[in-house]
Amino acid sequence: MDSGSGRGGVSDDGAPTQARPEAGATDHPVHEIAAAWERERPGTPVSSIRIVTPIWQLAKLFGDDRSRVLARAGVDAATLDLLSVLRRSGPPYTLSTRELSQRSLVTAGAVSQRVARAEREGLVKRHPAQGRPRTVRVTLTTTGHEVVEATVDHVLHREAELISGLTSDQQTQLAELLCVLLQQVQHRADDNRITHVGQD
Repeated sequence: MDSGSGRGGVSDDGAPTQARPEAGATDHPVHEIAAAWERERPGTPVSSIRIVTPIWQLAKLFGDDRSRVLARAGVDAATLDLLSVLRRSGPPYTLSTRELSQRSLVTAGAVSQRVARAEREGLVKRHPAQGRPRTVRVTLTTTGHEVVEATVDHVLHREAELISGLTSDQQTQLAELLCVLLQQVQHRADDNRITHVGQD
């Protein structure tokens, strides 16, 4: 039976019970993994385990949670990305397909597929640029504007809730460190692409 002290106890049948982790506990499994490698292979660099493993785990958790939010809203991640890029561009919420590709960091072919799908759903409309018939402009429709406003609200409120366990100062510090880490990893990996989790 659990004494409520947070330590392991003994169950009614006499078997030892596993202690439940307390909030803020430092004995995260990654520390055990790093310590085991240090013990088994002295000299092996293990500092990355304590950083990269939680990042992978968080990416999975955040990605899965956002997928559930978007599913309830009836919007897929690629469409939301397209609508968000147009919305952030400001009035008249119009960009060329080339600009969309550059700002979304996806290929021209991927942008064409996204635009075609969103156009069928009445979220955007395509039209040739004035004086430049070969340039295709994409404009957010009234329906598209309403969809992105509602969906972004759902996503950002939910994600604010997920990180609310950190203080404002902690969030600021973490955001700054993640930006530094991202830039350094991009440089060392020679890869400046940024995509959604699980998306090429």
